[in-house]
Amino acid sequence: MPYQANPERYESMLYRRCGRSGLKLPAVSLGLWHNFGDVNRYETSRELVRHAFDRGITHFDLANNYGPPPGSAEENFGRILRDDLLPWRDELIISSKAGYTMWDGPYGDWGSKKYLVASLNQSLKRMGLDYVDIFYHHRPDPETPLEETMAALDLIVRQGKALYIGLSNYPADLAKQAFDILNRLGTPCLIHQPKYSMFERWVEADLLDTLEQNGVGSIAFSPLAGGVLTDRYLAGIPEDSRAASGSQFLKPEQLTEEKLAKVRKLNDIALARGQKLSQMALAWVLRGDRVTSVLIGASKTSQIDDAVDSLRNLQLSEQEIADIEQILM
Repeated sequence: MPYQANPERYESMLYRRCGRSGLKLPAVSLGLWHNFGDVNRYETSRELVRHAFDRGITHFDLANNYGPPPGSAEENFGRILRDDLLPWRDELIISSKAGYTMWDGPYGDWGSKKYLVASLNQSLKRMGLDYVDIFYHHRPDPETPLEETMAALDLIVRQGKALYIGLSNYPADLAKQAFDILNRLGTPCLIHQPKYSMFERWVEADLLDTLEQNGVGSIAFSPLAGGVLTDRYLAGIPEDSRAASGSQFLKPEQLTEEKLAKVRKLNDIALARGQKLSQMALAWVLRGDRVTSVLIGASKTSQIDDAVDSLRNLQLSEQEIADIEQILM
């Protein structure tokens, strides 16, 4: 039976304006970093994307190297588009990125115009798209002049291959330089994608202020600290967890007893609020409207439901914030 989108999909989602642009993003977006590659079951990936859209998630975040293997997440998302979501393409925000290694030789990495233009052409082909809504430079390049990288992003928009451009993993000072160059070129930066959670707070030093001053939106990746800010590790490290799987992104030695003790105390506050720890962690990142959207990963539809349902209670009292800060010290 052909997929039919939930007619009530927009009723439970909160949409926030992205910086000073005309674009609104869902407060919860779905990232396809894990669980959408060729190593994963296609029908499961398909179910996750369809369920996310049925819950009002309109923004799907990809990159050239997502998989594994690299490129396969875009290929599978393109297949999901063709199988299910193509009639709703104009209701979707689809983003991709380039900046990490994709192919051999000197032109398959970092931030040259050659690499960025070629990589986006490949991404569009993998997804079967004429354009993406947002195209990011995935990380700063210490060797390519910033002017060249920003000129490449400007060119991509002028070619009609992306509607907006963004940056990811840029520190505040370099981001400000990039914003100035893009403004001079006439293609302002729409959004910045930093890593941000209760356990990763570098953006609070100056990046969030820089984004606000320059009218640039933000979307936080890894807001649950790779799954640490969930109920997954309250009793230790389960055998089937990411930390026990040999993942390079979460190692058992990172889950010290000191950190797990903090997780348990945070969980107590969440339960007192009538939320799961993951839901409070998302509410904490979204507090105060300084972050446009949080970027979640999911391996089960219930995780998507939990994230969207967190929007029912985004208000943190002064006492709750103070208690959380005391735990995080």
